[in-house]
Amino acid sequence: MTVDVLTHDEETAAEAPAVAVATDEAAVTESASPASASEEPATPATEEEEAPKPKRGRPKGATASTAKKTRTVELTLTVTGTADGEWQAELKNGSKWVAKGLEIPAAAVSRAAKELHADLSGPIDEVINQAREAQAAKVAALEAELEKAKQALAELDA
Repeated sequence: MTVDVLTHDEETAAEAPAVAVATDEAAVTESASPASASEEPATPATEEEEAPKPKRGRPKGATASTAKKTRTVELTLTVTGTADGEWQAELKNGSKWVAKGLEIPAAAVSRAAKELHADLSGPIDEVINQAREAQAAKVAALEAELEKAKQALAELDA
């Protein structure tokens, strides 16, 4: 029957196989030459304490970032239009209203949309053209009604 006994040096080597080469050399020299009992535990313990474990996370003294931080501003511009071709704008800075219910000409809305992006100007121009056609139809109907009223007036005078 055999009994395996691990010494303190062998336990340390089994637990931490990544210990520096100097520790392994010290263990070999200690096992080869007789040493006092007080020196054996002190040597491996101090060498383990000298090799600090890398800490996780960011070092305390380091700054967060050297990149320039840009300040963003939240402005919300809402432009609404009706089928009659009336347009209004509202501007909000964060949660505070800067302008509300400003009447805007349809031509200005169309120019602004063209300046911003082609994908915006297409749908807006369609809405403006539909409103223009509706207004043209309304003008034609009113002109026809005016003509009838003029004829009725002429008949009454005659």
